[in-house]
Amino acid sequence: MIGQVLGHYRITDKIGSGGMGEVYRARDERLKRDVAIKILSPQADISAETRHQLLREAQSASALNDPHICTIHEVGEADGKDFIVMEFVEGHPLSAFFAPRPGSSLLAQENHRVNRQRSTRRNPRGDEPERRHR
Repeated sequence: MIGQVLGHYRITDKIGSGGMGEVYRARDERLKRDVAIKILSPQADISAETRHQLLREAQSASALNDPHICTIHEVGEADGKDFIVMEFVEGHPLSAFFAPRPGSSLLAQENHRVNRQRSTRRNPRGDEPERRHR
């Protein structure tokens, strides 16, 4: 994908990958800014439910207004690929903050395991991650 153009976004670097697809850094050629694009994996079962899940993810994130949550710019499809375009934030992936470090104590490793379970826990309906409010 590096070097390819998707809509008006030029893909420049791969940032990471996950369950639904891959995330790339891209250049928005219209607005002259860097963005992150999450593209559904070609191997993913791109059913109506998968597309709906992608849209639901974008709607959930775009409904929030917080400096710690990236801004969603667009949900789209181009060249047969479904994608979400969001604010590009320079820094480390979240996984770096949750990974046990070499030489860490068993207590730290147990805390890591518990935090990962908490971050993936589902609500009683099982359709969205449980939200915690402070």
